[in-house]
Amino acid sequence: MRKDRLYFYTFLAIATIFVIIGGITAQYFVRISTDQMLGTQLESSKREAKEVAVFISHQLENDISKEKVIGNVQKAIQNTNIESGFISIIDWAGKNICHPDRTQAGSQIGSSQSLAMAMDSEISTEDFYNLLTNGENNDLRTNEQQSEILYIYPVQNSDWIVAAHANFAKISAQIKNLRNRFYALYSIMGFAVILASVFTVRFIGSFYEKKLEVKNQELESEVINLAKLNSDLGKYQRRVVEEGPKQQISEDEKSSPEKSKKQTDGGKKRILTYLRNELLPIAIDDIAYIYTENTITYVVDMHGKKATTNSSLDELYSGLDSSFFYRANRQFIIAISSIEKIIRYSNSQLKILVNPNSEVDIIIGKNKAAEFKQWLNL
Repeated sequence: MRKDRLYFYTFLAIATIFVIIGGITAQYFVRISTDQMLGTQLESSKREAKEVAVFISHQLENDISKEKVIGNVQKAIQNTNIESGFISIIDWAGKNICHPDRTQAGSQIGSSQSLAMAMDSEISTEDFYNLLTNGENNDLRTNEQQSEILYIYPVQNSDWIVAAHANFAKISAQIKNLRNRFYALYSIMGFAVILASVFTVRFIGSFYEKKLEVKNQELESEVINLAKLNSDLGKYQRRVVEEGPKQQISEDEKSSPEKSKKQTDGGKKRILTYLRNELLPIAIDDIAYIYTENTITYVVDMHGKKATTNSSLDELYSGLDSSFFYRANRQFIIAISSIEKIIRYSNSQLKILVNPNSEVDIIIGKNKAAEFKQWLNL
């Protein structure tokens, strides 16, 4: 898959997740904010209705005429119906005594304005919200003057009632504006989060791509080196077979004729081993590898036959031709002719595959890898 397509799919995935989560979250916060706004509106309307009712009651107790009281209240509430909440004065028959709209004075309140009065003069924010949504769905409001009575409070010593109205058109507009602001905020935030996420993914992807390229280059280099190592191994094995192990004289041997003579003339021709209760001598040329396991030293020949010996690896290795045998680690001595393949192991180590196959992995550590390559005359 191309990288630009991968980034595009990443963008779509993040955008889809954000739209789903952000949409649900936005609706939740809009509803919470709406409930708080409606609750504030209800409390404000109740408080205003009570205060006006108490004020009118005091004026009537002070023998102020009803006409004067009505005139004072009418002046105080004139044109307040354009706000989200306002009050009016009605009598028990449902006739408007005072109203912000003077034309409504003396008229009978509409049936649609008395919905809340059937609730014993109390309404919750949930009921308030349902009234708003039902009114919007039924298209009951044709202008900003239409309203609902949310709360009523009687005026003592009179047949008047103070009614707290809610201007549903105004409140609906406020809720719509609140909803639009929330969605706009979430859209901007979502766009920023999505872009930031995509750029972050791209940055992290580029970072790891570079690291992967370096790793790939290192791996390619190691593959080339291993290929060269196995190729030179084959050449060295053929040369050893052709010339014989005793004729492979190292530089140290050339500088030490006595050591060379000891290895070529006085070196061991065979090793004495045990197979069950039978003594079994194995020719040096037939040894594939020697290893220890559970303090027992095993000698494996080219045919895969395994026998034991009482000698330690150190003792055996000191009597073997170092150009033909190599001490791979503390556990193994391997013959050049038994090496089948060299492969890369973890942490710059090498793993030696031999024929016949070994049940125990033959690992050359990182510190001995260079020495092993030098042993192969590479």
